[in-house]
Amino acid sequence: WLETVEQVANMLAMNPYPGYEGQYFSMPTRNVVPKPVQKPHPPLWVACSNRDTIHLAAKLGIGALTFAFIDPAEAEHWVNDYYETIKTECVPIGHSVNANIAMVSSFSVHPDAAEAEARGGDGFRFFQYALGHHYAAGMHKPGRTNIWKAWEHVRDTWPPQGGEGGIGTPDELGEHLRIFSDCGVDQSVFIQQAGNNRHEHICESLEIFARDVMPEFKEFEAEREAKKQEELAPYIEEAFKRKAERNEMMAELSDDDIPTYGPYGFDVVASETQSESDFHHQGAEERAREQMERFEQMKKTANLAVELGATD
Repeated sequence: WLETVEQVANMLAMNPYPGYEGQYFSMPTRNVVPKPVQKPHPPLWVACSNRDTIHLAAKLGIGALTFAFIDPAEAEHWVNDYYETIKTECVPIGHSVNANIAMVSSFSVHPDAAEAEARGGDGFRFFQYALGHHYAAGMHKPGRTNIWKAWEHVRDTWPPQGGEGGIGTPDELGEHLRIFSDCGVDQSVFIQQAGNNRHEHICESLEIFARDVMPEFKEFEAEREAKKQEELAPYIEEAFKRKAERNEMMAELSDDDIPTYGPYGFDVVASETQSESDFHHQGAEERAREQMERFEQMKKTANLAVELGATD
């Protein structure tokens, strides 16, 4: 995945993409369009199912999408490690650095804490169970294994897994987010549509969150982000210097180095004339010769148009 992520970033940022011959991926020179609105490309993220991947994300200069930390002390440790690695070891895999840690969190908010739990608790625990099924302990037969039915059998004996701080009243949710914000977590991603959670309950939770919880964090977000970017700017500059020193930056092609490709149809006809079986059919050789002559004339016309500036 490292090889392809790097090349996709190059495709989005470079005009044209110079092409690549790798171990797992190869592609000739092409201009990949449309180019993204975000320049040089959208922020790169990696989902981190373990702490080693958080460290790797920092080394590559990409955002770490993490599952909820068990406690603030753990969060602070890994946030500090992530940003220290950004500052000292980062060699960006893309054309920009996305220095961010996002934490996946449970989410169900209601003025009545018991109602918040009733609406969202079971769905979040099912999400945890299903995640464990696919990542760790489950034996799965596609089209036959029913994870929800399996969950119903173990629901009452399923041990607490933590991470349920996002379920409760607006004050409780605010405190949950405030703790991790103070530890340096940049973003929170809410798990909402899990299990049998109802659409109207999810919408109501979002409305309560937007009205009663989010304003506190939104008020200072622009200032916080600007301060962080100012602090990281010299380290990101050094990160790209490391990449250049290691000759890991794909060079732009000069106009003279951009290869010119002939029309696809010409290549098809040329390959057909080399197929011995075609010559056993009456008139095949003559038809192929006529097609070749027509394509040669088309090429001459196209080349003349380019010389006269009639095409771009």
